[in-house]
Amino acid sequence: MGIVEQAKNFVAEKVAQMPVPEATVEDVDLKGFGLDGITLLAKVSISNPYAVPIPVGEISYIVSSAGATIASGSVPDPGSLKANGETVLDVTVKVASTAVVSLLRDAAADWDIDYSLELKMIADFPVIGDVTIPVSYQGVLKLPTFADLFKGNSEPSADASVV
Repeated sequence: MGIVEQAKNFVAEKVAQMPVPEATVEDVDLKGFGLDGITLLAKVSISNPYAVPIPVGEISYIVSSAGATIASGSVPDPGSLKANGETVLDVTVKVASTAVVSLLRDAAADWDIDYSLELKMIADFPVIGDVTIPVSYQGVLKLPTFADLFKGNSEPSADASVV
């Protein structure tokens, strides 16, 4: 084995042993609703074990319910991860009214929507390059009742559990 091959193996081994930031979804709330659809707000907490800030290039998301994808998209350039600490990033998810109508048919019995949220955060590490940090989350979105709308209670809850 040549010296170049040994160097490649050494670098590959060291990179494989490096800690990576870890992410969890702390909360998902119904941010708003209207004729064009609903807007969800996911709060994502990311821990950075390094002494330098790490830029996040993009967060992509897929929201599924009843076995179907109801929303997908990305948040370009959401910011950087604080050095040696926790950073909470907001991910706004827009669900189109066409998807909401099909969900309401499924939610008619209990007036809630079971969903899963898959996130992929792409962090830009110096020298190494892009590293994808996946996060999975499942929850139940409680929809407002008509009585809630007329009472002015516009804060439906999103009870959720992390996968």
